[in-house]
Amino acid sequence: MLKIGIIIGSTRPGRNAEQVATWVYELTSKRNDAEYELVDLKDFNLPLLDEPFPASFGQYMNEHTKAWAEKIKSLDAYIFVTGEYNHSLSGALKNALDYIYAEWNNKAAGFVSYGSAGGARAVEHLRLIMGELQVADVRAQVLLSLFTDFENFSVFKPAVLHETNLNTMLDQLINWGTALKTIRK
Repeated sequence: MLKIGIIIGSTRPGRNAEQVATWVYELTSKRNDAEYELVDLKDFNLPLLDEPFPASFGQYMNEHTKAWAEKIKSLDAYIFVTGEYNHSLSGALKNALDYIYAEWNNKAAGFVSYGSAGGARAVEHLRLIMGELQVADVRAQVLLSLFTDFENFSVFKPAVLHETNLNTMLDQLINWGTALKTIRK
């Protein structure tokens, strides 16, 4: 069975990402096609790129990097939950992506984003990064509006249609994750 990490892509106090990721996790618990788990960037406390060698060398010196690498290596696919920060992803998520390299390779990713434009621009940037990390990203995504899916921009109350979009994305993620698992063996 695939192991899929739901990555909470923000460390900001008062972040909306945690509510959204919890919603994703609760909906995935209704499925029996994979093991899903929440992966919170806050739990890994990754300082700004403090490794002496490029991630592609795989020579990690710091314990926080080794712990992050082990967590990502243990997963077959990812769901990135990201807000949109100045037309892009959060600095914390970009930093976490850049910390390691091989652990991401030949896996699949899906996206759940939020922002004034549904977080679409953050996902566009993530798709470019995924290509460099050799992660196959699925087409379907969940776009949440700060105006209609959050009360006062802070209390998550998603429209019903997003559950359908999430399940479509998850179906694609399972297919790609399963196919790519055979490549890694």
